[in-house]
Amino acid sequence: MRVVWLYGLLLCAQVAGAADGRLLGSGGVLSVDGAAGGGLVPWAVIAGHSEGREWDVSAAASMLDSGDYDVRAAAVALGWRNRLELSFARLSLGLDGLVERGRFPDRRLDADVIGAKWRLAGDLVYERAPQLAIGMQWRRSRDAGLVGLAGAEDDRGVDVYLAASKLWIAGIGGRRTLASLALRSTQAHQLGLLGFDDTRSLTLEGSLAVFLHPHWLLGLEYRGKPDRLGFAPEDDWADLFVAWLPDKQVHLAFGYADLGSVGGLDGQRGWYLSLRGAAP
Repeated sequence: MRVVWLYGLLLCAQVAGAADGRLLGSGGVLSVDGAAGGGLVPWAVIAGHSEGREWDVSAAASMLDSGDYDVRAAAVALGWRNRLELSFARLSLGLDGLVERGRFPDRRLDADVIGAKWRLAGDLVYERAPQLAIGMQWRRSRDAGLVGLAGAEDDRGVDVYLAASKLWIAGIGGRRTLASLALRSTQAHQLGLLGFDDTRSLTLEGSLAVFLHPHWLLGLEYRGKPDRLGFAPEDDWADLFVAWLPDKQVHLAFGYADLGSVGGLDGQRGWYLSLRGAAP
């Protein structure tokens, strides 16, 4: 597997300044498609650490390389009053494995994701019930002609998901522990990078993370995939990650992901790196 390098530069801004009230890490990192949570899946949290009447902006860049493919992502998210989240992500898929085999043009596949998330009820830490949030992500392929070659029926679609997340102060081994579960309705093939289906699929996503130290987080994630693309199977995704959270402005995550079969090439596994930042 190739070594994973950081993709892109971060542009971070915050107009009102995040308060010190929310726990470090309670806003998660930014996932590959922009929503706050883990690297692969959204949590029911709102991006950043703002509370009350405050709002803040976070940005992230990440890359995963399996050898045959690489996925690059740059994202920005706005969190308002720990209630509303707005996000944008640009995804880019490199197809070296297919290009070398003469099965696809020598081009990258790009997609945009515009997201919104609303905290419905509950509190991540201070209530017994989990925090609940509903989210929507409008996705559009920037390469309509190429995704048509992959057998996709459309170049745009909408995901809707319901997430429940809970953080226990004294969880596994007496350490802070976060668990999250999400149910998603999607039309996308491979996050929309390979286009969309006219029918919808329900998929399940989840995360479990433990704070080994106040500034170090160990976790694993699972993301179910619809597997409706005609020319190739689409396997579920999973990863194991370590995140370093030196403060509320900088979060760095490093992990190993298993993407299964992508575009007809099996065994797509590799390292990934993600950096999230927010200006104080």
